[in-house]
Amino acid sequence: MQDIILASQSPRRKMLLEWAEIPFEIVIKTTAETFPAHLDIPEIPVHIAREKALAVRAYVEEAYHAQLSGKTILAADTIVVLDKEVIGKPKDRADAIRILRALSGKLHRVITGVVILHTGGEIAFSDTTEVTFHPLTEEQIVFYVDKYKPYDKAGAYAIQEWIGVTGIQCIKGDFYNVMGLPVSRVVQALYTLNR
Repeated sequence: MQDIILASQSPRRKMLLEWAEIPFEIVIKTTAETFPAHLDIPEIPVHIAREKALAVRAYVEEAYHAQLSGKTILAADTIVVLDKEVIGKPKDRADAIRILRALSGKLHRVITGVVILHTGGEIAFSDTTEVTFHPLTEEQIVFYVDKYKPYDKAGAYAIQEWIGVTGIQCIKGDFYNVMGLPVSRVVQALYTLNR
């Protein structure tokens, strides 16, 4: 593998790359997680991931005084989509409770956009997983929000936490995509850079 920079502060993405035994370093540059209104929904997380990757590339090129300097930048962003509504991170406790009420008993999509910048160009894709919750009681929702405080998570939940273990009826697609990175697909893309 080339020298890989993970442009994310997500502990879950860090953990997934560690599980895949991919050597990497973390460099974070804060960007506005906004997107143009005309984008198709699957393009939204790719756009946000690209902005993260480009910000880190500019920083790395300035630091090393060279174009990427042989490094590969990996960025990702995850959104939750219920019907046609894009759900990001909750603003506060009340918003987290509102989001989980909306997801209760329904199927939603989790879409992670991935952008890999390398000296030869860019690899970009999105991966979609369908998730269906059992009907959740108000008590379950409030318990989860108050105990786990999912304010940094798209859709106000993490599949690997209590609500995922007890509240999810089924998933269709990559489990790890819901955690924030379709890691097997990322690994395959990284391997293509080393052939």
